[in-house]
Amino acid sequence: MDLRVLNYFLTVAQEKTISKAAEVLHLSQPTLSKQLKDLEEELGVQLFIRGNREISLTEDGVYLQNRGKEILALVDTTTANLKKNEVIGGDILIGGGESQAFQVLATVLNDLMKTYPDINVHLYSGNADDVKNKIDKGLLDFGLVIDPVEKQKYEYISLPVSDCWGILVNNHHELAKKTAVTPQDLKNQALLISSQTLVNNQLSDWLGESLSNFHVVGSYNLLYNASLLVKEGTSLAFCIDGIINTNNSGLTFVPLSPALTSKIRLIWKKKQIFSNAASLFLKQLIQLTEGQSR
Repeated sequence: MDLRVLNYFLTVAQEKTISKAAEVLHLSQPTLSKQLKDLEEELGVQLFIRGNREISLTEDGVYLQNRGKEILALVDTTTANLKKNEVIGGDILIGGGESQAFQVLATVLNDLMKTYPDINVHLYSGNADDVKNKIDKGLLDFGLVIDPVEKQKYEYISLPVSDCWGILVNNHHELAKKTAVTPQDLKNQALLISSQTLVNNQLSDWLGESLSNFHVVGSYNLLYNASLLVKEGTSLAFCIDGIINTNNSGLTFVPLSPALTSKIRLIWKKKQIFSNAASLFLKQLIQLTEGQSR
């Protein structure tokens, strides 16, 4: 597949008409239409549904749009990093879940960007499942993940910090005044849990029984929107401390008893070949973590 034609397809998908896309691409409409027809014939699928006013995507078209964006993003990053080979520069792509441990990475990244102005940092927020998927596809250099997470396919380092688990409740909830909550306190409570499978296995271990024996009313990927639901209702969310600023927010974080903590790791693909910027970031991060652990 020609990358130029892939860009044509993505432009038509975005503009929703051949005429608008042709203007953006500085092509004639017949030329663009022929390129798209040739693309469909090459792939052996129908990509578009041509309506009276707009073009919409078929299921195959939506799939190609999503993967096409990833392909072109990877090409752009690779090109930028190759062009920066003679100097320290290019892109560093990092994904991660919500954790105060990112401050460790931020310290190193900030120093690098001050010293090497040609370095660009791109951050992606998501849970461990999302981050690992993007690392596998080459769309991220590194992932910040909260244990437990499967790390067999990856190289990793442990950061010199850990996260403390607890519950997030609104200030009027009966558990808001407690200094810690036990598994028994959570019986018959409306629980919001992480959508990450291994985390929920860890919570089941802490509870001493399956989560299915508790009143789970929903799940979340990232905590902010879940915190709004907690604030307006009677549900509570299992989460880690420090993600939501509870000062004057109408929310309270209550730690678990017995305490439940998780280690934080930075992972990357085994045998990964990094840009010089990403290599320098990893080198300085390792030096920082080794210094703090002594």
